[in-house]
Amino acid sequence: MATALKNLSDYNSSDLGDPSSLRIGIVVAHWNEEITSALYRGAYDTLVKEGVSEAHITTVQVPGSFELPYACKQLITTYAPDAVIAIGSVIQGETKHFDFVCQATAQGIMDLNTQTDTPVIFCVLTDNTWQQAKDRSGGKHGNKGVEAAVAAIQMAQLS
Repeated sequence: MATALKNLSDYNSSDLGDPSSLRIGIVVAHWNEEITSALYRGAYDTLVKEGVSEAHITTVQVPGSFELPYACKQLITTYAPDAVIAIGSVIQGETKHFDFVCQATAQGIMDLNTQTDTPVIFCVLTDNTWQQAKDRSGGKHGNKGVEAAVAAIQMAQLS
């Protein structure tokens, strides 16, 4: 496994420029809340630590990952953020539902990236087990929410 024994959430703050004027949206799926709330906390705390004003962070909650693209689109239309982070967690079960939700969510977020001028960061864990999700939401592999916040800052500053 490529991530074995590595914390992938390490980054260099000096590479991020000055994000103090950025407006960032975060859309968080409620499903698998223990995982998504840890991802959210990682993203939110990183944004604030790097200088994004708390007043410039807008958070929206949705029931599950499937609803993320719709809410991201509404947030872009309503609040005009510089970037949006889509946070979700889908864990493999016994049916094909996992495949459909993962594919639709990824496609919906990718479509927003090609159809709008606002970058939407994919922070949706698609894990085989609960333990894998925990390891990537603040466990031994770091917190993908931190990585998503760093990507949001970087992408928002591209224009």
